[in-house]
Amino acid sequence: MDVTVFGSGYVGLVTGVCLAEVGNRVLCIDVDPEKIALLNGGGVPIYEPGLEEMVKHNREAGRLSFSTDAEEGVRHGLFQFIAVGTPPDEDGSADLQYVLAVARSIGQHMDTYRIVVNKSTVPVGTADKVAVAVREAQAARGISVELDVVSNPEFLKEGAAIEDFMRPDRIIVGTDNPRTGELLRALYAPFNRNHDRLMLMDIRSAELTKYAANAMLATKISFMNELSNIAEAVGADIEKVRVGIGSDPRIGYQFIYPGCGYGGSCFPKDVRALERTARSLGYDPQLLHAVEAVNFRQKDLLFKKISDYFGGDLAGRTIALWGLSFKPNTDDMREASSRVLMESLWKAGAKVRAFDPVAIPETRRIYGERADLFLADDAESALDGADALAVMTEWSQFRSPSFAALKSKLRTPVLFDGRNILDGRLASAAGLTYVSIGRLPLTPT
Repeated sequence: MDVTVFGSGYVGLVTGVCLAEVGNRVLCIDVDPEKIALLNGGGVPIYEPGLEEMVKHNREAGRLSFSTDAEEGVRHGLFQFIAVGTPPDEDGSADLQYVLAVARSIGQHMDTYRIVVNKSTVPVGTADKVAVAVREAQAARGISVELDVVSNPEFLKEGAAIEDFMRPDRIIVGTDNPRTGELLRALYAPFNRNHDRLMLMDIRSAELTKYAANAMLATKISFMNELSNIAEAVGADIEKVRVGIGSDPRIGYQFIYPGCGYGGSCFPKDVRALERTARSLGYDPQLLHAVEAVNFRQKDLLFKKISDYFGGDLAGRTIALWGLSFKPNTDDMREASSRVLMESLWKAGAKVRAFDPVAIPETRRIYGERADLFLADDAESALDGADALAVMTEWSQFRSPSFAALKSKLRTPVLFDGRNILDGRLASAAGLTYVSIGRLPLTPT
């Protein structure tokens, strides 16, 4: 099939390349000429395991192409995917300006039937706004061409996005037209062969499903972080509590890991947007507000632990950070806990030496060159001259360090584990003070 994808960011690029991988002819459109030049030159603008290789071979096979020409995009595809950003507005609501700009472009250029597919994460009711925008653009041209607008939310985990698209848990399609539903079923058939994962529903239910899924997962994280603070106060071990409650199949083990808060492009934005939607309708979503408030407080927790350890005086100290991205296998630092910690340390007069396997360029893009930030080439050199180490991202390579080497490198033998991934007993036996989340500190034995 012929498919157009508007937006060549995270969702749009993964969507386009995966649809091309199964034989569709995909044209990705983006307004950023530098991004399109990069993609046409064989590069990719984001880090995602396997993505660059998949883009390369689908381009070489002639199934995947990139352009800035919106008119060409509208002519190309029966399916017009909208996969542009919906950044939070000042009041926390989703900013739909880019979604509606694409809708107007489609209306300005279409001359035959098109299926407009909302892939962007958008508030309930956005499909109606997209349909109005397309029809208004048509009316300005003095024409009326048939179209359908579909909600088809993405459920892609950064770091595992290609696997999630190629082998989805579910494919949600919201449409009021049975014919359109069958056309989407045909498009997604290659991803749906093992058993039927495609779920047809009304448009508004599909739009809400995306927000509901992310809000539920964020709720589990914040609930566990709330419990971790209680556990620490009463002298319990949150990791033992986690195993105890996770063994209940009604709860399960997923998303109940305590830590220093969630980040990324989805959970924070979507929880706030759903809360804003509820408030705009006169409903007070107390739980959603609490989820966000707990997460906001949790991101400050590691700084407080570091500050308390050093008696509230961090001026002139140097803190090493392992991990900068909000999670492993991505370079995404949007709302990452590492950023909150670094900015708090700088405000307190401390310096930072940091390492991340892939997010160093993104860190440099965000913060530029500054005297109080050294970006190391490897984890070991980040420790040079550091007073303490804070682990911020659960990258696999950080899980089994030489604690003896840490002890010899650090000016003060203290380790702050913001993700509870290290063995505190081994750290303590090596002469380190081990400070984690939801457990009492372990002192050298």
